[in-house]
Amino acid sequence: MKPPRRWNSFTPRGHNRSLRRAKEVLRIEAEAIRRLIPRIGRGFEAAVSLIVGCKGRVIVTGMGKAGIIGQKLSATLASTGTPSHWVHPADAIHGDLGRITKDDVVIALSNSGETEELARLLPVVKRIGTRLIALTGHRLSTLTHHADVVLDVSVRREACTLNLAPTASTTAMLAMGDALAVVVAERKGFKERDFALLHPGGQLGRRLLLRVRDLMRTREANPVVRDTARVKTVLLAITKARAGCASVVDARGRLQGIFTDGDLRRHLDAGLHLVERPVRDVMTRRPKTIGADRLAAEALRLLREYKIDELVVVDPQRKPVGLLDVQDLLKAGF
Repeated sequence: MKPPRRWNSFTPRGHNRSLRRAKEVLRIEAEAIRRLIPRIGRGFEAAVSLIVGCKGRVIVTGMGKAGIIGQKLSATLASTGTPSHWVHPADAIHGDLGRITKDDVVIALSNSGETEELARLLPVVKRIGTRLIALTGHRLSTLTHHADVVLDVSVRREACTLNLAPTASTTAMLAMGDALAVVVAERKGFKERDFALLHPGGQLGRRLLLRVRDLMRTREANPVVRDTARVKTVLLAITKARAGCASVVDARGRLQGIFTDGDLRRHLDAGLHLVERPVRDVMTRRPKTIGADRLAAEALRLLREYKIDELVVVDPQRKPVGLLDVQDLLKAGF
């Protein structure tokens, strides 16, 4: 009995044929995108103007693979400052049409332009008074008949061997949708800070939104001692706070310096008498500081620039209100 064939076992000839076919698929899909470039004109500009001027939301719809591309387009629009929802056309004709208003703009995706569920939806959308943008591969179709603006995403052929599975056509839709979303965002003046506001969990959001006050250690975690305190007292305060240093202040509470484990090591030659000395004799004077309202990203830049591990957070009177450790920034994802 022959052993069962293993799908990951290829002959050299079959291996080469697979690689050639994969490259051909990529060439077909790349060509589908290249052929979109000359089609960018008045229709595209009209679509952008409709979306930019939309007083409601951009509703994206489509069936099957085109619907999946539509979900991505809706998500991209929403994440770049254009409120958008994706609505399944089958759900729409069974009640979800209530989500669509005359102030909205609908973007419908269908390669054939004749998808049954979509075709049933279109007349109702037009009766509502909603403007319609079509992304389709057939300019003479039910979808184009109802559309206010048509974006041609037709392809010469699909990448699949049978020329049936949506491959090159969905790639063309995806690329045209990205072009539409990017240009709309730029037309609206969408900036890096706007992107961060919509992506607070991402690295960019952290970099642009988090401030020192959001991360700094306060109260018991921020050891502050008088400059007259003995080193022994300061070490106990640092240990209790589980910090790497203590802020040293004068009688009016203004920052005079910090005491770190580095200061301790540098003065170990003083022997046992070190712990009885006033901390002002062994502290680091004029430490690097930062305000609580400064960006956390700026704090990280200072820590890197001066090769230090802590920054004292001070108020306008130079009174310590917090402590920022490099570990706090690392935990926050910087």
